[in-house]
Amino acid sequence: MFQTVLFDFDGTVFDTVDGITKSIQFALSKHGKDTELEELRCFAGPPLVDKFMEVYGVTQEEAEQLVVDFRERYRPIGIYESAPFPGIRELAEKLHAAGKKVGIATSKPQSMAEMLLERHGLSGCFDAVCGSEPGLNNNAKWEVVLRAMQACGAEKETTVLVGDTKYDAAGAKQAGIACIGVRWGYAAEGELEQTGVPIAETMEELYRMLTEE
Repeated sequence: MFQTVLFDFDGTVFDTVDGITKSIQFALSKHGKDTELEELRCFAGPPLVDKFMEVYGVTQEEAEQLVVDFRERYRPIGIYESAPFPGIRELAEKLHAAGKKVGIATSKPQSMAEMLLERHGLSGCFDAVCGSEPGLNNNAKWEVVLRAMQACGAEKETTVLVGDTKYDAAGAKQAGIACIGVRWGYAAEGELEQTGVPIAETMEELYRMLTEE
């Protein structure tokens, strides 16, 4: 039975795709690349440097510059083009009522995740918020998961990561914990099925999966 539930942020707790895709499009346009917003949904969630390299075949240096250009729009505008998914507050409250520790483990900069949670009155719903931090060498998903577990006093055998993409499934596996995928996020068609993780179609189903004996 799970005692600690860690949530990914983008695509799991918050719907951030609008601000992210528009800011990715802005960054790419500065480098002469014309793109449609729909094809950029895959950038919502995973580490951006890795994703730029994977999708466009750019060097790490070029990818890092694209991230700088992305933040030029995202920090003042794009970050606010987001909102929590309906029902996430109620889910967190029910999990707490069931005696669970509830945390955030995200590749998003921790300060941004904390700001959005506070802006929408959700800070009190989570016992710990862990994300990437400038200058740290342990910002891989699995490393953020381990930091969140430590902050929650969690054990691997009773911890689960809830996420929406293959990156969450891989991070959970590397951290040695269970994972549950959610259908309402940004995974490509068939992506979650290929990971082999159980998938929750709704918040209600997710709650049952997290609390069943």
